[in-house]
Amino acid sequence: MKLDNALKLLREVPDFPRPGVVFRDLTPVLADPDALRAVVDGLQDKIDPDTQVVAAIESRGFLLGAPLGYGWRYGVVPLRKPGKLPAVAHRVSYDLEYGTAELELPADAILPGQRVVIVDDVLATGGTAEAACTLVERAGAIVTGISVVLEITALDGRARLAGRNVSALLAV
Repeated sequence: MKLDNALKLLREVPDFPRPGVVFRDLTPVLADPDALRAVVDGLQDKIDPDTQVVAAIESRGFLLGAPLGYGWRYGVVPLRKPGKLPAVAHRVSYDLEYGTAELELPADAILPGQRVVIVDDVLATGGTAEAACTLVERAGAIVTGISVVLEITALDGRARLAGRNVSALLAV
């Protein structure tokens, strides 16, 4: 399946998680094996070849980060919501388009000097990606890029990530 056809499977859910928000649901893409392969391959095509580790953002980033790690021999590190990790290296708070949140980096998972790509499903306001970059850089690693399936351009998340290598498979 070609990437364009795979991305056509994205489902729009109006008024979720609150009125006025249109949630882009990746589930139909993930459920189709050919679409999943096309999306993961599309993400890989944009990743810096010297990357060593995928930092996958909870929770849908996990579903993309794991096949990237397996398929191209990257380490995979989950960036988690608070209370999910037994040992935490760093925690960061950030704003979302509809609230606030926190992310944590597992202790000893990313080493100084490692080259890390941040992976998630959607780039909206850029707060989550910015927080992920902060966590990786606090560990002494180098962010090689931010790779997402979908970018919501009206929310201008790229502006918050100025100077960083951001790639999206689809911009709406």
